[in-house]
Amino acid sequence: MNRRLRELPHYFAWYWSSLGKRNQHQLEQFRNIHAGETLYLLANGPSINLTPWNRLKGERVMCMNRFYIKFPELEFTPDYLVCIEETVLNRFSKDFGQLKLPVFVNWRCRTHIKNVLYLKESFDIHPKFQPDIIHPANACGTVTCMCLQLAYFMGFQRVVLLGLDHSFKEQGLAGKTVVRTDEKDESHFDPNYFPKGMKWVMPDLVKSELGYAMARDHYAQNQRSILDATEGGKCTIFEKVKLENL
Repeated sequence: MNRRLRELPHYFAWYWSSLGKRNQHQLEQFRNIHAGETLYLLANGPSINLTPWNRLKGERVMCMNRFYIKFPELEFTPDYLVCIEETVLNRFSKDFGQLKLPVFVNWRCRTHIKNVLYLKESFDIHPKFQPDIIHPANACGTVTCMCLQLAYFMGFQRVVLLGLDHSFKEQGLAGKTVVRTDEKDESHFDPNYFPKGMKWVMPDLVKSELGYAMARDHYAQNQRSILDATEGGKCTIFEKVKLENL
């Protein structure tokens, strides 16, 4: 309840402030902009390093969080990047504001991250899939769920997931903010992805699976699909495919 009360100023600003109205107008430009297309959605698990990047050159690609540190290795620049986790946005705010592609970040970080677009999180008691990202959307504990809702809004017919390992070395209370103590980050594609001493939120895999299932079902009910091409991924929600067979 306290969380929802604290969110009220952000909620009112989203709908009625000049920045909120301008941001909604900017988001509207992305509605169905990719109708009928396929999106490759890149998560940040270690398995993403197995991706044959030449296969994605010329395709529509969306990435998440700190994937931008991998840009120098690629022969292309992804089309979009999304980050809603405040601990990440606050620590690397300068990075996100300088990226040369459309970047979508958490509305609560609007005061210190500029030159981006904003997405508003929903904290409904009963989460649901939000097909219209102009309105608040429940992230269900993971940026991947927010990306799937944004991709639907953009009109993508098919989403192919890569790097969704759905497995983390760290163990702890789901949703708790902790300080990293390991020298190397073994839960993401780069050992310095979340450096030692940084605060981060322990993943909630159960909550994530709830969001994934809602996304899967909503896509299917509207003759769209989400496929999981992650090498060795532990998520069982989506249909598994091999990237080379697509």
